[in-house]
Amino acid sequence: MPSVSNPGASSVRKITAEGLSRLDQSSFISVLGDILEHSPWVAEGTWPFRPFADADALHKRMVEVVRNASRRAQHDLICAHPDLAGKAAIAGEITDASKREQAGSGLGSLLAVRGSNKTDILAGFAERLKNSPDQEFERALGEIAKIAGFRLHELIPG
Repeated sequence: MPSVSNPGASSVRKITAEGLSRLDQSSFISVLGDILEHSPWVAEGTWPFRPFADADALHKRMVEVVRNASRRAQHDLICAHPDLAGKAAIAGEITDASKREQAGSGLGSLLAVRGSNKTDILAGFAERLKNSPDQEFERALGEIAKIAGFRLHELIPG
């Protein structure tokens, strides 16, 4: 099996898409299980679609698995992502990837905060207050897809 570490670890080892595609199901889930915060079912549902040409192809399949999941599974996925500086963050119950992303924003992630500063994040909150529950649900799934893309591109070079 190719040598990789958890994608949430502070120094992420890289793996090629080809190497990832060759992993058995258990190893595949182990490597990708936290790409979508504490939701290994997404990696499990993506595994049968191997091989993946690159991080973008893998990301597309993972997003499809989420989009084809039940509303309850999607809701649970949204709830698995920590609030900015929320209870899970304070208790240390978020993945290492979330810790890095939130630290980089200057706040303690339902928003994809990588590349954003405090002002951007607060403006995003103000804008999102206007959303209906269904709009916010869809927006949250879109933000989670962005987070997964960031994490996959960190793990898989190219």
